Amino acid sequence: MNIINPATEEVIDQLTEDTAATLARKLQELRTAQPAWANKPLQERQGVINRFMQLLEREEETLALTLTKEMGKPIQQSRNEIKGAIGRIKWLHDHAEQYLADEVMQEAAGLKELISYEPLGVICNISAWNYPYLVGVNVFIPALLAGNAVLYKPSELTTLTGLHIAALLKQAGLPDLFQVAVGGKEVGSLLLDLPFDGYFFTGSHRTGQLIYEKVAAKMVPCQLELGGKDPIYITEDIAAIDLVAEATADGAFYNNGQSCCSVERIYVHEKIYDAYLEIFIRQVRDWSIGDPLEEGIYFGPISRKQQLDILEKQVADAVAKGAKVLRGGKRRGGKGYYFEPTVLVDVNHDMLVMREESFGPIIGIMKVRDDQEALKLMQDTPYGLTAGIYADHLERAEPLLKALNVGSAYWNCCDRVSAAVPWSGRKHSGIGATLSHQGIRAFTKPKAWHLKG
Repeated sequence: MNIINPATEEVIDQLTEDTAATLARKLQELRTAQPAWANKPLQERQGVINRFMQLLEREEETLALTLTKEMGKPIQQSRNEIKGAIGRIKWLHDHAEQYLADEVMQEAAGLKELISYEPLGVICNISAWNYPYLVGVNVFIPALLAGNAVLYKPSELTTLTGLHIAALLKQAGLPDLFQVAVGGKEVGSLLLDLPFDGYFFTGSHRTGQLIYEKVAAKMVPCQLELGGKDPIYITEDIAAIDLVAEATADGAFYNNGQSCCSVERIYVHEKIYDAYLEIFIRQVRDWSIGDPLEEGIYFGPISRKQQLDILEKQVADAVAKGAKVLRGGKRRGGKGYYFEPTVLVDVNHDMLVMREESFGPIIGIMKVRDDQEALKLMQDTPYGLTAGIYADHLERAEPLLKALNVGSAYWNCCDRVSAAVPWSGRKHSGIGATLSHQGIRAFTKPKAWHLKG
């Protein structure tokens, strides 16, 4: 399997893909090691995770360099991701005891009733390439803390990062409880045939649906973190239009727009539309595009070459239906999978760019008359990941956010994830939750105890 640098199109490494036999062997090794790990005191498991955090911090520059070379993320954004992952791990580490401890629910007349939280066993984690550290730690950190073993399949686009993670966990003192599956979709398919105790996937709706259907007969937990077509609405009473335009531009274009919760649709009240658009365009124009290893670069290459065709198709479809391109709209010439940051106006919901996930540096901005029109348009999607409202008063934003069937609601912010609250999607955006206490307990099975005596 070739590892290709999307900025140069050069092969930077070659790896041997797993087979059905090697995957079965890895699963057996995990199954053998898991019971002893589950029986260790939580404090010992926390100690391993704490040392892993320290190693991530110590090796940050090496890890960031690998991440940038294999998926194209600008070097500072790679550093930011690793720092963010450390913070997320710390929250999970610090709260594990609280949410994994036995809970006494009732005690009276010689009868105690309590709940214990036992590990699932050996879980399969098929992860994503856009944020391999942040998406990965959502799953394998709470899984390990809860006493599970993990077979981790990184995306073929970030396999070197996945191998880094495995090496650092081993260096931190983790026994044989974390194995990496190397390969593309064929290897992912082989994993679905194996008898895991839970499946945790991050990726597209289409692939998630196939996984859900394939493993349903096993009757084990299956969580899916899928895509989104995340909208925001800017009301006319917002005071700091300049700050809002800059923040929402970053929400749309950070990591080249390659994020499940990137802003993908923007609705602006007609009274401030022109002022907002002018600042938004200026902000995007000021960001530099180029070699992601250079300091100060905001836009690197797209990670997946085939995504360039999808972006071109969305632009062509929008223009054919009356949209105007105010910025970008095409591939950049030369080596690398570069696509110009693209801003489209005069858009509507007949256009692909306002309906289908873009997962790239492209945004449609639409003028609306009032809150009711904005809400109707925001609801017009099969996805339900995030949605945001920018308004000076929560009293205006809250009813709109309550009416939206999404897992995360933002007031005066966007494109953010916190370890303290659940990360979950609705409708085509997934099923189940990671992060928060729900994300810790997702890797456990509750047992009811009735103790009389």
